[in-house]
Amino acid sequence: MHYARIPHEYWRDRLKRARAMGLNTISVYVFWNFHESQPGEFDFSGQADVAEFVRLAQEEDLYVILRPGPYACAEWDFGGYPSWLLKEKDMVYRSKDARFLQYCERYIKALGEQLAPLTINNGGNILMVQVENEYGSYDADKEYLAALRDMIKEAGFNVPLFTCDGGGQVEAGHIDGALPTLNGVFSEDIFKIIDKYHPGGPYFVAEFYPAWFDVWGQYHSTVDYKRPAEQLDWMLAHGVSVSMYMFHGGTNFWYTNGANTAGGYRPQPTSYDYDAPLGEWGNCYPKYHAFREVIQKYLPEGTVLPDVPADNPTTSFATIELKESAPLSAAFHQATQSENVLSMEDLGVDFGYIHYQTTINKAGK
Repeated sequence: MHYARIPHEYWRDRLKRARAMGLNTISVYVFWNFHESQPGEFDFSGQADVAEFVRLAQEEDLYVILRPGPYACAEWDFGGYPSWLLKEKDMVYRSKDARFLQYCERYIKALGEQLAPLTINNGGNILMVQVENEYGSYDADKEYLAALRDMIKEAGFNVPLFTCDGGGQVEAGHIDGALPTLNGVFSEDIFKIIDKYHPGGPYFVAEFYPAWFDVWGQYHSTVDYKRPAEQLDWMLAHGVSVSMYMFHGGTNFWYTNGANTAGGYRPQPTSYDYDAPLGEWGNCYPKYHAFREVIQKYLPEGTVLPDVPADNPTTSFATIELKESAPLSAAFHQATQSENVLSMEDLGVDFGYIHYQTTINKAGK
């Protein structure tokens, strides 16, 4: 569940619904570009107040697993990296490039100032912190991972660290000093893979996929709840910890929706409903109730889940007719002249639109 994809006003509502389904922990990405859209200028207020989200989770009897990246993926623009990184043409991001690591350290230190006081060892509810994200699918640079691991510890996160990877990428993606966890792995393979790197566990599927994301131009992705409910039942019966990706997807507001490139360019739409148990506007799909029934079987004796909150009211609005228009000169107030085409990053723009204009002085073929 990602606070950036849920209107601030609904954070507590969604957390209550998570607790009522039987969850005891919320796993949450932090998107670097959501907090440092311009170099050295951090925003942790309002919609970006991640510390408030964590505190609300504690008030709702939920722990938090923090996933600060710095690379997140999550079908989010640039995987969570701020666009200004691209201005440094010879810098290699997601590597041990000294300048890149310097920027990572500044971000992680700022995040630590907000959240390190909220770890469970400091009286808060942050249980674990993830190092990078599925790095084994990208590279196998242990020095880079070690640098990030050390930054997170130095920022004050005094809880267990972990990495997450697909079953075939753990060798490349794990790092000493962080627990290996798995994404998209099921059955006895969970134990076989983890035991290679951390005998005896803990066994944690950090991303269990009860559904999938949408892609522009394709039908809404849906997955029937029956098979995922059986898989969840099996993992809980065998003592495997499970994090659902996603429990609640939410919405890609502004211009934050990203894209995947496996199988060609596959951009994400505004909706991040994900066919998750809890739908985009907080609606409970049948999957929610099926999962709740499964989880109730494994609760400590005497534990009673909160009642599922009533559905939030929905409404409609009258048809809007657009009757007015304006010239581009009224919409774009700042002009830059250049001999060459400039990218958005060159102009210090992270999201939005740029209007390019040129004059052709002679006819061409």
